[in-house]
Amino acid sequence: MAASNRTARVLKGIDGIDADAWNGCANPLGAVFNPFLSHEFLHALEASGSATGRTGWQPFHLVLSEDERVVGCVPLYLKGHSQGEYVFDHSWAEALHRAGGSYYPKLLSSIPFTPATGRRLLCADPDGETEGQLLDACAALAEQVEVSSLHINFLPERQWRTAGQHGYLRRMDQQFHWHNANYASFEGFLADLSSKKRKNLKRERREALANGISIEWLTGTDLTEGHWDAFHAFYMDTGARKWGSPYLTRRFFSLINDTLADRTLLVMCKRNGRYIAGALNFIGDDALYGRNWGCIEDHRFLHFETCYYQAIDFAIAKGLARVEAGAQGPHKVVRGYLPQATYSAHWIREPAFRDAVARFLDAERSHVSQDIDWIEQRSPFKAGIDLSAIRDSYSSASNRSE
Repeated sequence: MAASNRTARVLKGIDGIDADAWNGCANPLGAVFNPFLSHEFLHALEASGSATGRTGWQPFHLVLSEDERVVGCVPLYLKGHSQGEYVFDHSWAEALHRAGGSYYPKLLSSIPFTPATGRRLLCADPDGETEGQLLDACAALAEQVEVSSLHINFLPERQWRTAGQHGYLRRMDQQFHWHNANYASFEGFLADLSSKKRKNLKRERREALANGISIEWLTGTDLTEGHWDAFHAFYMDTGARKWGSPYLTRRFFSLINDTLADRTLLVMCKRNGRYIAGALNFIGDDALYGRNWGCIEDHRFLHFETCYYQAIDFAIAKGLARVEAGAQGPHKVVRGYLPQATYSAHWIREPAFRDAVARFLDAERSHVSQDIDWIEQRSPFKAGIDLSAIRDSYSSASNRSE
């Protein structure tokens, strides 16, 4: 594959590229740092055995070079299933199977097990031409390896629109994010809520800790292997009950601790001298990303306190613009989290199947937009609060390159 005087190649593992070369595209100087795009995070997923061919996530990263300089990258995987993606296409796979086709394998550009928006078209010198070349190179690769489809999940809106200009189908969904309107404290946030919702949140916070539970924030050098042992036990217990086969291995947490401890926050809950629950978060330049929760004791409202309210406290304390609390969860709305559109782009090989998917996506985008509007009209904020102003209050942090 060639684009002007640039060439594209495929890596069967993230260690096939120098970390500085990858990071120079993933988090270039001046861009808002996203921990999930970093070489260190992807290495931890692969080296720990969490995202490998054996688990159905064969690394297939695309790298674009000019002479010997890496100018662009795309985190890419050859997938034999649709698990751990959070953009659901199981019905597409079933439809193609019923029509006599085979949906798998497929190509996927995403961060494994991580429903967080971030650039997928990674450029050392961000520009539309390089992004377009990466999109075209991905499509050419999909043609070359004869997969049914190629999917790029959780794109920022601008790259999503660029993908549409290059022939990709566009999909929209929603998550729920908390936005920091330059609050000085949690009480400042509560003051923006209606009286009833404010009282409910205060009650939940009291009851969550009523059984003698204390909360710790652990990051950087405060994190130890003992903390990860405890958290992994929570993760395995809760994961096995919810979806049967937890994705992340114990070694993943150790590797993260070695390379991204300063970008990691563990919120740990202790009762009677032992840890009983915890939530794993990652820290970007402008956002706190909630990722995994687990517990070995059930306490009413403790999940909300640990994952949502403590995350808000941390974001306020650190001046972060928002909290992204993961996929799904309309129950987050009454706790101050607002709907936020998310975006994915899709290349489909077979023309008739592509047309059917395109019609479905046209209707789905309209439904999602209407749903976001409906939810916002029923937010917990006081009448007269400008929700767009809340979202935009920290816009200066996002004015840097995406």
